[in-house]
Amino acid sequence: MSEKLRILCIGAHPDDCEFLVGGSAILWAAQGHTVRLVSATDGQTGHYNQGGVVLAQRRIAEAKAAAALLGAESLVLPIPNGQIEPVMIYRWMFIRMIRQFNPDLILTHRPNDYHPDHRYTSQLVMDSAYVVTVPNDCADTPAMKTNPVIGYFADRFRKPCPFEPTVAIDISSVIARKFDALHCHQSQQYEWLPYNKGQLDQVPADDKGRRQWLFEQRSGWDAQLAEKYRPLLIERYGPQRGPAVKYAEAFEGCEYGTPMNQTQIQRLFAGL
Repeated sequence: MSEKLRILCIGAHPDDCEFLVGGSAILWAAQGHTVRLVSATDGQTGHYNQGGVVLAQRRIAEAKAAAALLGAESLVLPIPNGQIEPVMIYRWMFIRMIRQFNPDLILTHRPNDYHPDHRYTSQLVMDSAYVVTVPNDCADTPAMKTNPVIGYFADRFRKPCPFEPTVAIDISSVIARKFDALHCHQSQQYEWLPYNKGQLDQVPADDKGRRQWLFEQRSGWDAQLAEKYRPLLIERYGPQRGPAVKYAEAFEGCEYGTPMNQTQIQRLFAGL
């Protein structure tokens, strides 16, 4: 029987993980691995005419529904949207959360990003690395025996250093399910994000039309990753499948934690 992995994906907001690792989450879950999608904040400010507890409860429900479609677990931490900082009380929260799940792999944002919530979520993961193995830190939660492998989601930011993928994953076979999960995030995909981009008048009124519109608006990111990291896909999937990959997700190994070397890539991404 193959090893059953525990994959912990930590985004800053409800829907970050679905967009950045949703396809890979489906593939891991299909193999019987345990995947948990974490939102570090409760999302209570991510709207133009809703907010507070009402919006947070709505977004927590959306995240739970989306994770279920991916075959994953959902956890939203009780940190107010826009108020997360790399302070000790939140570091302790992250250390305990990581230890309780006991992951083989953690995926999160890179520390250089446009959004402070993304940056500080990444910083808290980095600050928790290694310390998760120290018994006298947060002694009420048993320490991990080894540091998990840590990796970053793909992004387009170039300064002070661009994203450099360690592994690229073909998600073409599950792209529809990935967007079914994103479709659960109605408050974001059809309300807040279109409003913020000046596109609210373009959002279709009917459910089927919205789902198609969402795919047209946002699947280009996964297609761009497939084109940009084609050499990695060919290296992974061979000269026949690699050039035909339409949609991909990519991840960069972090220097903290257990190194994402070829042995770990073969272990953690086997069958994907």
